[in-house]
Amino acid sequence: MDQSGTAAEALRAGIARLADAVLPDPSGDARQLLGHALDLPRHHLGGALSQPMPPAALRRFDAAISARALRQPVSQITGRRAFWKHEFRVTRDTLDPRPDTETLVEAALAEPFASVLDLGTGTGAILISLLAERPGTTGTATDVSAAALEVARENAAMAGVSVTFLESDWFAGVFGTFDLIVSNPPYIALAEMAGLAPDVRDWEPRQALTDEGDGLAAYRAIAAGAPAHLAPGGRLLVEIGPTQGAQVMALMAAAGLTDPCVLPDLDGRDRVVCARKSR
Repeated sequence: MDQSGTAAEALRAGIARLADAVLPDPSGDARQLLGHALDLPRHHLGGALSQPMPPAALRRFDAAISARALRQPVSQITGRRAFWKHEFRVTRDTLDPRPDTETLVEAALAEPFASVLDLGTGTGAILISLLAERPGTTGTATDVSAAALEVARENAAMAGVSVTFLESDWFAGVFGTFDLIVSNPPYIALAEMAGLAPDVRDWEPRQALTDEGDGLAAYRAIAAGAPAHLAPGGRLLVEIGPTQGAQVMALMAAAGLTDPCVLPDLDGRDRVVCARKSR
């Protein structure tokens, strides 16, 4: 990249490099990475384009473009991702929170709850978003990854919410009952992993993507354990892959949960399965 050029010239060069790497959105990615390099919100970027690119910022931008050309997700490069109404820290130890998952948050907020358990919390994005919307609600988050829990703790502190964090395999370390249990578990079947975009397959934590089997192992464990940890009338909501609705509803029904249903995301694809413990 031209060491003496403007931010606009650096941006054009960055877009060209990402286009050469056959990225799906080279312009959008380059703009986001330029804002990161300049420490500017994206909506303030326009005013900086005519200005000379500071050498340190140019080095950061060059490194970021190189990383993105290798298909590292933008959120991992910048270390943050917007979700619901907050921005969350993201690392290679956590699944990248995606807009599809906001369907689960919206569904959870449709009814009152005073306590919530998030299984496999990752960044903590789901639970933290719920607690921020419902002050006074208590929240517990589990994950098998100590590194992911550390990221979630930072995110909770940044959002100003109080969470009890447990290093636990699903319900193994969980005691008590909750009005609401939520989870976005690993649901990609092993046979589907090779077909994932390299941004996901090669960079996000594998144990957060797949159970190394049919993609339903987590739902079996969650459905089996949920009745003992739901308060009477409590709800269970889980994110699913778009073809898994019927199978996950059947697992919940077999566990004795009632009123199973499937909710679509904004694109109309099955995204959340919900069920309830009878009163």
